[in-house]
Amino acid sequence: MNKRETAQTPASSTDDSVPSSQPSPFPVVGIGASAGGLEALEQFLSGVPTDSGMAYVIVQHLDPTHKGMMPELLQRATSLPVAQVTDHLHVLVDHVYVLPPNHDIYIKEGVLYLSKPSAPRGQRLPIDFFLNSLALECRDKAIAVLLSGMGSDGTEGLRTIKKHAGLVLVQEPSSAAFPSMPQSAIDANLVDIIAPAAKLAKRIIAGLRQESSVKKESDGTDPSAKSGLDRVLTLMQAHNGQDFSLYKKSTLYRRIERRMGIHQLGQISDYVNLLQENAQELDLLFKELLIGVTSFFRDPAAWDSLRDIAFPALFQRSPSGRALRAWVPACSTGEEAYSLAISFKEALERHQPAGRFSLHIFATDLAQDAIDLARAGHYAKDIKTKVSADRLARYFIATDDGYQIAKEVREMVIFAPQNMAQDPPFTKLDLLSCRNVLIYFGPELQQKLLSLFHYSLTPGGILFLGYSETVGYTSHLFEALDSKTRIYHRLDTSQHPLTVDFPTRFRTFAGENGTSASPPVKNLQVLADQLLLREFAPAAVLVNASGDIIYICGRTGRYLEPAAGKANWNVYAMARDGLRHIIASSLQQAVRDRGRVECKDLSLEVEGKTHQLDLTLYYIEDPEPLQGTVMIVFTELRSKPQTKRQTKKKAQSPIEVQLEQALEQAQDEVRFLREQMQSSGEELKSTNEELQSTNEELQSTNEELTTSKEEMQSLNEELQTVNVELQSRVDDLSRVNDDMQNLLNSTEVATIFLDNRLHIRRFTKQAAHIIKLISADVGRPLSDLASDLDYPDLAQDAQEVLRTLIFSEKQATSRSGSWFNVRIMPYRTMQNLIKGVVITFIDVTVAKHLETELRATVARIEKKPDTK
Repeated sequence: MNKRETAQTPASSTDDSVPSSQPSPFPVVGIGASAGGLEALEQFLSGVPTDSGMAYVIVQHLDPTHKGMMPELLQRATSLPVAQVTDHLHVLVDHVYVLPPNHDIYIKEGVLYLSKPSAPRGQRLPIDFFLNSLALECRDKAIAVLLSGMGSDGTEGLRTIKKHAGLVLVQEPSSAAFPSMPQSAIDANLVDIIAPAAKLAKRIIAGLRQESSVKKESDGTDPSAKSGLDRVLTLMQAHNGQDFSLYKKSTLYRRIERRMGIHQLGQISDYVNLLQENAQELDLLFKELLIGVTSFFRDPAAWDSLRDIAFPALFQRSPSGRALRAWVPACSTGEEAYSLAISFKEALERHQPAGRFSLHIFATDLAQDAIDLARAGHYAKDIKTKVSADRLARYFIATDDGYQIAKEVREMVIFAPQNMAQDPPFTKLDLLSCRNVLIYFGPELQQKLLSLFHYSLTPGGILFLGYSETVGYTSHLFEALDSKTRIYHRLDTSQHPLTVDFPTRFRTFAGENGTSASPPVKNLQVLADQLLLREFAPAAVLVNASGDIIYICGRTGRYLEPAAGKANWNVYAMARDGLRHIIASSLQQAVRDRGRVECKDLSLEVEGKTHQLDLTLYYIEDPEPLQGTVMIVFTELRSKPQTKRQTKKKAQSPIEVQLEQALEQAQDEVRFLREQMQSSGEELKSTNEELQSTNEELQSTNEELTTSKEEMQSLNEELQTVNVELQSRVDDLSRVNDDMQNLLNSTEVATIFLDNRLHIRRFTKQAAHIIKLISADVGRPLSDLASDLDYPDLAQDAQEVLRTLIFSEKQATSRSGSWFNVRIMPYRTMQNLIKGVVITFIDVTVAKHLETELRATVARIEKKPDTK
């Protein structure tokens, strides 16, 4: 049960604790695609209605040197307006926007911004970059769609979308030309809906409508809805042991409604039936409940107060300096814990306390995947909007795809999985940072946790809460250091003993009458167990088969002491002289026999006093994590120790002296062999280090090869996209060419196209009857071709038209007696450039014959004598 609005509480779609820009008033769909994406995008857009109420932003891997044709190609698949993004472009509903080549894109306050990519070509992740900004802008209204493509671009962006309660859809990998991108998201367990590209738009619209319908029907007052919620929480607790019953009901309803909307279920009872039949849906709902928001230095003014007010107060409590302890429950992906570490370092520099201080931070979260990300300490590039340039330079290391926490900061934080309401807390704390968590809990759980925080803090310890959180009914436990930024310090309550309900996984659940064991009984048992372990349990150490100490229990200083020189945590080196050879032989026997070895009534001299003890060695086979180790137990015998001066040695016979000498010689030999073994072990360690060094070199080479592979893969994706675009353009040109050829042939007008050198470029089949043309004549000069036309100046007239750009029209006859109207015109391109001439031959033979007959008729009429 941790934060996830800081990682572990069910997050709200809004966060009143932090002033922020309003989200987009309508959902925005971010669509990522790469190789093979054009076809998938056309299929997706073909299913989008004109009144979907959403905007669509398409981010595809494009060749940065190639002019994109994506808007023109996609416009054929949809009636929505498709436009290429320009800088500072306002997003409109029911519009499609396309990323231009060689740019990154992000959205802020409803405006699309363009930026030049900072990563080298082949290592750019434009989909991740945009989806991260979309998640911050639209929060729960953000919708991400991942289509065909190679690699894993988009997966990290989807993770951010899910953290902000957005909706994630991917194309069915089997239907994608390149399934790597959608499959990567599926493998990361980030996907809500998987479907073919043509059906994704319908699933989005149906899911949003269903979710809206569910919200109207289940307002938390319906008894059936309340009963359904209780059944859902019971199934969740039975599945993974996590109890969400003390969360705010409105928050739980919101998360469940989203899952119901995805599955298009109208009643919560239907969703309960789904949970009973599908354990995977329980896991998905659990992750939905843990979704939250966190960032570096959230609420900067609060972190300034922590640095300038809280830390100086802690420094004043211990002027001589010491190691401070802090706990960050619900640490999510680690941003808050690392912010605390950086603030501590800045406080040391600014206030320069007299003592030497250090800070150990324990950061916990219920979600294991969040802990894994926090331990890695690697964050996306968008953190530069939250972290100043100075802090980025000092405490972060820039990488190709983001920033890595510096080692000096990383070493201050220990991450571990924990449920803050069900697991035992950390204690003896100087600072506890639990921000924006309590607002998602009911009053009962809030009061319980605040009492627990009071117990965990040392007197005067600091409690750091979020803007919308206060200590509430526990004001007698805490006093405000800075009420505006919610920084409190612990008050002493010794005069009024406080009852604390300590969390424990082995708690007793309520019985039939609704009662449970009282907290004081459980506290008494814990205290008694601790007392027995501290006062009456024998000292012991846990070692591995080589004698390296893994764990120490109790006070072992009487039997073990650090050896001089370089620190060596090996029991052979640390055992005192009277025990060293006994432990060595017994340990080897215990490992060899896998059993128990007891050594009774041993004498050990320590600082002039003789102690009697029993030594017991157990070889451990169960539990499995401890298998192969040996527990060495030192049991002190309750007999009166005798001093060395009180013990008198008897006179020894020569045989006894000889035996003692032989024993000492054997012990020396054993010591020598042991030293040889240690020397051999050191040599093996040295060899191992060399092998590790070689392995690191090989890993470095492998990383370089991987980088080269990624670059080649990215280039291949870009080429795939360009190839698809060009193929589409070729298809268009082929259709246009066919149309033009059919048009020319249907006019039955003989036409010849010449280039600037008057060489044949194209001709119609009718022209072949006038000038002897075959397909092989393309590219030959017009003057080299035989013609039936009585027009010897045809080439000269064409050259003159090309020079003057004034068209020419003449009539000429052929050898067969046909007449043609020969028209020569300049050939103009769409860019108004002259690229040759066009010659058309229009057959006017019939008209010419009619004209001749008409002239003859007129002549006969004129020659006929007047009859008058």
